[in-house]
Amino acid sequence: MPKLKTKSSVKKRFKLTASGKVRSGQAGKRHGMIKRTNKQIRNQRGTAIMSDPDARIIKKFMPYG
Repeated sequence: MPKLKTKSSVKKRFKLTASGKVRSGQAGKRHGMIKRTNKQIRNQRGTAIMSDPDARIIKKFMPYG
């Protein structure tokens, strides 16, 4: 059987944690920071763990983790 290819876009944007959860960058941080509250900007630092339904979709695109 041929090897399955990983989606290039997923490879660049997501990582798996040791327990198999999907980690991604926070949403809503690209532009328009003046409109956001300081609390929102502070809470959106770092990365976030994706919800299970979304993570299931992403894992289909990364067959080998």
